[in-house]
Amino acid sequence: MTNVKAEGDVKAEGIDFSVIAPPAYLDAFVAQEPARLHHVAAQRLLSDEVYRAFFAREAERGAEIIVDNGLFDLGYALPAARLAEAALAVSAREIILPDVMSDGAATFTASERAAREIRDLSGDAFRLCAVLHATDDEEWRRTYDAFVTSDWVGAIALPASRRPDPYGRLCRTRWLATAHLEDRGLVHDPIVYRLLGLGRTGHLELVEQREHAWISSVDGAAPVVLGAMGIALLPGGPYEKPSTPRIEKLGPIAEERFDLIRKNIAVVRAAAGSAVTIAEEH
Repeated sequence: MTNVKAEGDVKAEGIDFSVIAPPAYLDAFVAQEPARLHHVAAQRLLSDEVYRAFFAREAERGAEIIVDNGLFDLGYALPAARLAEAALAVSAREIILPDVMSDGAATFTASERAAREIRDLSGDAFRLCAVLHATDDEEWRRTYDAFVTSDWVGAIALPASRRPDPYGRLCRTRWLATAHLEDRGLVHDPIVYRLLGLGRTGHLELVEQREHAWISSVDGAAPVVLGAMGIALLPGGPYEKPSTPRIEKLGPIAEERFDLIRKNIAVVRAAAGSAVTIAEEH
């Protein structure tokens, strides 16, 4: 894992955007044409037959399925065996390993243990994705180095920047972190790089991030949640996100808001440079 990606690499399809929506609205907002990539909640795969069947169908249509570990939704990551079970249920390509918010050392330990357990259970069936957390920039660099020199990390995910950071730290400002990796030749091939969630500048960050041809994907619920609240995403900004409910607490979405949600999704995909559209209901 020491070959740095060549400068000038072009990824014509841009950054893949995976829409996060309540299970009742998967066909309306999440289905893709062409089917490219989905970030999927492990706990829902294990508990919701309709949810599981939808993403199994998307996998059959050619989508790459990435199984998230549940931390953001549950407050804790599911055990390795359950993550492998969820991934197998939808023919997933990748599992996001357990992580610990803002703690690089604890994240590395939890991820390494889970990686060993998943490989014991399923061999090399899945690419394993580590999440880059840290309390400060020194730990951020140390944790990144540990991930890229390991023999089990196939992907690295960078969490969203949720709040302004006047100190310009790599561990708190994602667009500075990605620029740092590229400017110093620290992007390693064949590792896949992902963005986790839309941050405080929403889709506007993606206009900058798409300059990095090595960034593969991003996921987010903001266009659905904001659209359900009657808030439009503007292509050129500004991006101002009020306090919003978690996606699982959103409740029924009024049908008259569907068009706005679809427009919001299109705005995010345009910012990401992705030509994927919402598939017709199937």
